[in-house]
Amino acid sequence: MTDSLATPIADNSEVVLHFDLKLADGSAAESTRVNDKPAKLVIGDGNLTDSFEACLLGLKVGDKKSFTLQPEDAFGMPNPDNFHHLERSKFNAEAPAEVGMILAFSQPDGSEMPGIVREVTGDSVTVDFNHPLAGQVITFNVEILSVN
Repeated sequence: MTDSLATPIADNSEVVLHFDLKLADGSAAESTRVNDKPAKLVIGDGNLTDSFEACLLGLKVGDKKSFTLQPEDAFGMPNPDNFHHLERSKFNAEAPAEVGMILAFSQPDGSEMPGIVREVTGDSVTVDFNHPLAGQVITFNVEILSVN
């Protein structure tokens, strides 16, 4: 029987961890500690960037680590093709065309995608469908809770 406390994170490891995600200015972007709901992930399943996974490899239960990723290694750089200009008439009181608003937009397949209103000029509304953290330098603070 192996001691799961001593098992290092490797490919295909199922990992439960707490993380805090901070922007370059020190502001908090996300934290699993707020609601005390740790994240669960599988190394190598494609849900995380290779750079993020590489930072976790070799860590064990109880380890705490902080690492900083450049935009291209975290959520990528903003893609100009993900900025769309929509008619102001497509917005209403429930979904206002106000700069900074994050709204859900229906996709042709029925799914929803979040977009951030970046600019409102006359009848044109510019919506950014890039990941909200695209282009940001991100610092992760992780605490490994379990490795299987």
